[in-house]
Formats: sequence, structure tokens, C-alpha cells
Amino acid sequence: MYIFGAFKFLLNFLLTKIYFMKKIIFLFAIFSTTIVFSQKSKRDEGIKLGIKGGLNVSNLMGDVEDLGIRTSVHIGMLAEIIVSDKFSIQPELLYSGQGATYVGSNPGFLRKKLNYITLPVLAKFPVLKGLYLETGPQVGFLISAKDKTNDSNDKIKGIKTIDFGLNAGLNYEFKNGVFIQGRYNLGLTDTGATGDANKRASNSVIQFSLGCLF
Repeated sequence: MYIFGAFKFLLNFLLTKIYFMKKIIFLFAIFSTTIVFSQKSKRDEGIKLGIKGGLNVSNLMGDVEDLGIRTSVHIGMLAEIIVSDKFSIQPELLYSGQGATYVGSNPGFLRKKLNYITLPVLAKFPVLKGLYLETGPQVGFLISAKDKTNDSNDKIKGIKTIDFGLNAGLNYEFKNGVFIQGRYNLGLTDTGATGDANKRASNSVIQFSLGCLF
């Protein structure tokens, strides 16, 4: 009688453990399937991430004279959100060195170094196979502004901390995800670089980029 009772207790204990193990396995299977399908759906949405960098050829335009180009760099990351076969949205986060250079008799040499963190948001349209037209607005946040001469590197006062602009350019993408870009950024707001409230100076930047989408 005692043996039968002990056997019954052991059987119930094992069945209970098996029941809970099945529940755990079932929940784990659902969790794993959810992760797999969520990752698959994300890939199916066509979201690509990438990095890029390249050359800036910048100047200031407006109420300014005798200014030449400043060459600098840009570098950062981007995402391409594929909405359809004919349209994508491409937000970017970039460091961008901008400004201009003055060469004359007084002070002789002066480089206005305006460095920004820029956030372009571009609409991307296919033109030919591998070739895309990109256009859209951007906002820039000033991180430093200096007047560099042969003898000094002084902070510029009165520079506006936010800069708005419009971008337009072309992008050619290879099959392996590597791409090259050429883009022009037209500044829409006064940078404050003239130091005179009655005079405007807005950014003008040509960018040549090399990057890769993953």
C-alpha cells in the first residue's frame, strides 16, 4: 500500500514537471519565433544602415567679399528606409567642417572655421540602374566657430548656433552596397559670420562622399 502511494506520488510529480517543461518549451518557442519573424519583417521593410565620409568644399555667400573656399571633411552615419521601389527616405547624422578662407593684405590670411553636426533628411529617387537623385532639407548645430590666422586661432562671437539648408545631389550605388555621392548644400539662414547684423553670410557647401550600406 505504501509502495503504491509512493509510486503514485512520484508519477504525479514527474507529470507535473513534464507539464511545466512543456509550457516553458512552448513559451520559449513562441518567443524565439517572434524574434525571428520580427527580424525578418524588419529586413523585409528594407531598412539599411551605413557609414560615409568625404571632402567638403565650402564657402560663405551673401554680403561678403574676397572670400575663397575652405576644404575640410565630413563623416558620419546614415539609414535608408525603402518605402517603395521608386522612393526611399535617407536620414543622416554627420560632422561637417564648413566656412571660408580670406586672403588679402589685412590680416593677410584668415580662415573662418565653422564646424557643425548636421542632420539631413533626403528623399531618394532612382534615375537609372544604380543611380539615384537625392534632395531634401537639413538642420545644422554649430559645435565650434574660429577665426584662424597665421598667428592666432580665436573663437568667433555672434555665430548662430542653428543653420538650415537644402540639399540636392546624385548617388551611385554598387551591388556590394558601396556608394559614391556628389551633393550641394545651399544655406538658407544667416550664419552671423560677418559680425554685422545688417549683413548676411550663409553657408554654401559641395560634398563628395564615399560610403557603404549594410
